[in-house]
Parts: sequence; C-alpha cells; structure tokens
Amino acid sequence: MYREIILDHYKHPRNFGTLAKPDASAQEYNATCGDRIRMEVRISKGNIKDIKFSGVGCAISQASASMLTEKVKRMDTNAVMKLATEDMLALLETTLTPSRIKCAVLPLEVLQKALKT
Repeated sequence: MYREIILDHYKHPRNFGTLAKPDASAQEYNATCGDRIRMEVRISKGNIKDIKFSGVGCAISQASASMLTEKVKRMDTNAVMKLATEDMLALLETTLTPSRIKCAVLPLEVLQKALKT
C-alpha cells in the first residue's frame, strides 16, 4: 500500500495548475498506463522561480509530480538537470514495481525536457 504522504499529494496536489506566460514548458504521455503530465516553469537567474504541473494519471505519477514541484522550487536549473530516477524514488520512499517506476519518473522527464528548450 502507498504511504500516506503519496496519497496526500495525490488527493491534494501542490503546485497544480498553469502559469501565465511560463519561460519553459513541456508535456509527455505514458502510453503504457495513460499518464499525462505537463510542466510549466518560470526561471530567474538560473533558478526555478515558480513551477506548476497539470495532467491526469495514477496516484504515483500525480503524487511524484506534486512532490517534485515542491523539491525543485528555487532550485538551480543545472541541479535539476542532474536529478535521476533514484532521486524520485527517494522522494516517494516506497518500493515500486518496474511499471510504477515509469510513472514516478515521468514528471522528472517532463521537467528536464522543459528546461532543455
């Protein structure tokens, strides 16, 4: 069963919505399970000033998107680009099956794609 924090972020996502005039944005779709995530970012002096996500999906993808947005706000974009699967799993603090790992990492992939543009 998922930890309470995962369920809380799923039921009450932080930073959910859209930004007016984001500096960068990207979206991806996980065809395996149907998860869809969009990230929008405002950047100032190389740091993430504000971030919002939107989309639909399972509890893991939505919770990890919410938790990721909290983690990276005010973070240096170069440091965000260095985040990896292990960092996402550490946020969730639970064991996931390989298919669920894809759900957990999707928000990070989308954010890093946005920062590359």
